[in-house]
This record gives sequence, structure tokens and C-alpha cells, in this order.
Amino acid sequence: MTNVTNTIETGATAEGSAEGKLPLGALIALVVGSMIGGGIFALPSQMAAAAAPGPLIIGWLITGVGMLALAFAFQALSRRRPEIDGGVYGYARAGFGNYIGFTSAWGYWLSAWIGNIGYLVLLFSTLGYFFPVFKSDQNLLVDGGANILVIVGSSILIWVLHFLLLAGVREATFINTIVTIAKVVPILTFIVLVGFAFNAGVFSQDFWGETTLFDGETLGSAFDQVKNMMLITVWVFIGIEGASVYSSRAKTRSDVGKATVIGFLGVLLLLVSVNLFSFAVMQRPEIAELEDPSMAGVLAHVVGPWGAAFIAIGLIISLLGAILAWVLLCAEIFREPSNEAILPKWVGRLNKNGTPSGALWLTTIAMQILLVWTIFDGSGYTGLIILASSLILLPYLWSALFQLVNAVQGKEGYEGGKGRGSDILVGLVASAYGVWLVYAGGLGYLLIAAIFYLIGTPLYIWARKEAKAKMFSTVDLIVMIIVAIAAVAGAVLLATGVITV
Repeated sequence: MTNVTNTIETGATAEGSAEGKLPLGALIALVVGSMIGGGIFALPSQMAAAAAPGPLIIGWLITGVGMLALAFAFQALSRRRPEIDGGVYGYARAGFGNYIGFTSAWGYWLSAWIGNIGYLVLLFSTLGYFFPVFKSDQNLLVDGGANILVIVGSSILIWVLHFLLLAGVREATFINTIVTIAKVVPILTFIVLVGFAFNAGVFSQDFWGETTLFDGETLGSAFDQVKNMMLITVWVFIGIEGASVYSSRAKTRSDVGKATVIGFLGVLLLLVSVNLFSFAVMQRPEIAELEDPSMAGVLAHVVGPWGAAFIAIGLIISLLGAILAWVLLCAEIFREPSNEAILPKWVGRLNKNGTPSGALWLTTIAMQILLVWTIFDGSGYTGLIILASSLILLPYLWSALFQLVNAVQGKEGYEGGKGRGSDILVGLVASAYGVWLVYAGGLGYLLIAAIFYLIGTPLYIWARKEAKAKMFSTVDLIVMIIVAIAAVAGAVLLATGVITV
């Protein structure tokens, strides 16, 4: 085979021939590996404090339909618009302009590495089960600062992954495939063992959450309970777009859509089973008080102490795989923007092994800075994942809206009109779900996202000047002004304590 050696300045890739491309199995592993991290292992306690079984089932139905529509939207876009690379970034830029494309890539990148810090918090908390030195009154999971050993261990891990990825994306995705298989095993074991202990009476008790008290109060109306669980469900499904981000590296373009849908359906089944089965073996207030990973406490309640150790080992493997998958995505999401003068060229430039080294260095340094900051700030797992979830809401919404607009216009990819009606329906459902998520997340997180967008805007300006390209179209300028106003409002509200991170 002849290697592709075009330079990144021409917009081409340097990852080699078709033999170096990613097959369907690797793409599915990227989707599953991205979605299954620490979220599923902490799911029982987080959901127990948010919703009773009735509202929970409604919430999962909304999530299932909405996320499935989003998965189908990514599948449709990969089939109808195969010339667009870069996943959520490429779709946002193609549909709504350069600057919104930039905010989508930037917000996705921020979400990915901030979420990884949350994973590191949970990883070392879990290691504390076996090595108590990582657990103390100053651990990352409590207020007041971080255990310095946790920071050192986390730092070593992210730099090891950094140099592993510099050695080549293809090698790292192979490792991710193996780790993904390994981490699904303890989850399946949990489902089987807890499923056998299913108690319908426990599950149906206070089915709508009207009487059970948490800190002296009920969980509120069914609507409030469904709303409260939304950001948690977003977090556990982040990664659904993983295959589309790697679209330019796929061996067969049609595999991108297949991997997205197969990965989503598999993970949805695991998540719902873990969540609902847990509610059938323990009282919800008891589950809500479990330490993370709460799956360990649930299984220990069913089978004894060995269950907690078993889940802890599974979580450690899962988190290592998720951190690897997300660092991969952090580097990959910046490749296309740098090729298209949305980010500076150095950010997406490939090294000799086909890795976007500039993006990787930027990601690792950003993670290191936030890790050091946690020594003074004491950010916990839940706070970090909610922030990471909020930053990805708009990139998801832009992708859904673009799929809807593309289907309604029916120009590119719809020769003959075949499948257009179903794609419009998918776009409507995915877009409605995206709007619902933004609403459920709340205005505060939108304003915080605007602050992050404004901070990153100098990189966009740098890229446009570097390429001697037009800085802002009329639409871009309007969007940037709105972002700036929202960022100022967010900064004022943060400073006055009206909203918090």
C-alpha cells in the first residue's frame, strides 16, 4: 500500500493507508469506551437522590428516545454528508458558520478534559479502597482541598497517557478496545447477581417519590425529578459521538453510523439495568448515602464484602480506559478545526505517528493546571461532571439542528428524496431533546459556557489572521457579541455568588 504523506497544511491526513484505518470494532469500542467510564459505577446513588422509580422510568424513556434520535442524527449525517469530518465541530460549522463551529469544538474539548479530571478524582478515590493512603480528610471528594498524593498519582498517569498517545493513535485505540471488553465484564456480573436478588416490593415502594424524605424533604414533583436527572443522564451518554469525531480515520465511512447506534443501544441497556435493579435491592435513601462507586455498595449488600472489591477493580479498569478514550478525543477534535483555519495550525499538526501533538500537549497541560488547582479548590466528582456535561449541551444541539436543516432542505445527500421524511423526524426529535437538555441544565451553566467560549476566542482570531481569512461574517460577529455579553453577565453572577461552578 502507498502511504499518504500530504502535509497538514494542505488539509490532508498523515495516518497512512487503508491498513491504518479504524475498523468497525475499534469504532464501536471508542463509542462504548467513551460512554462507559465512571458514570455507570456512580449511577445508583446519584439517581437515588434525584428520582423515584416512576419518574426515573419516564426520564430514561425520554433519554432513550432523545439520545437514540441523536445517535440516528449522527448516523444520518455520516451517510448524507460524508465529506464533513470532525463530528460535532464539523456539523456546527457547516450549518451555522465558523465561529459557532469554533465554540462547538472548544466546548467539546473543554468538556472532555474537565470530565477526565472528574474521572481521575473517582479513580484515586477507588484506589483508596485498596490503598488507604489515597483516602484522607483532604481527599478530592470532599471540600477543603486535595490529597497531594492523589495529585501526584493523577499527574503521573496523564503524562504516561500523553506519551503513549504521542506514539500513535492506532496503537492507543487497540489498547482501548481491549480495556473496553475488560470493563464490561464486571458490569454484566453486577446485573446478573443483583437481578437474581430483585425484590418487586422494594422497587415499587413510594413509586412516585411522594413520601420518602431526603434531608427532611421529598424529591418534589415527578416533573422536577425527571428534570433533576437530566444532566446525570447526559454525562453517562457523553461519547455517543465518538465514532463521528474519528470519521476521517474510519476504514469504511458507513461504519461510523453503525458504531454510533450499536454502541448507544448496548450502553443504554447496561445503564437502565444497573439503575433499576439497584432500586429493587435497597431502599433509595440508603443508596443515596453510599460512597462512590455506589455500585460497589449495592453489590456488597447483595453478596457480601467481596462484591465491593470486585466492582472497585472493574471501576479502576473502566476509568483507565475512559481516560484514555477521552484524551484521544481531546486530541482528535482539534484536527479538523486547525486544518480549516478555525484554530491555529500548530494545534492540529500531526507528528510522525499521525497524532495531533499540539492538541495533545495543550490538553495535558490544561489537565495538569486544573489538577494543581484542585489542591486549593477541592473540586469533587459530581461538580466536575456536571460542569463537563453542561459544556457539551450546545455542541449536541448544533449537530441535531444541522441534521434537521439538512434534511428539510433536502439538497445534499438526498438525491431522489429517499429517506428524507424519516430523517426530518429524527432531526425534530433530536433537536427537541437538545433544547430540553439546555433547559434542564439551566441558565447558569449557559453563562459559564459563554465565559469559556470567550476565553478561547483569541485562538480563533489567531487562526483567522494566520490564514489571512475573513475574521467574522455578519452572523459570526453577532454570535460573538452575544457570547461576550453572556460571558460578562456570567462573570458578574459568579463573582457575586448568584451562580457557582
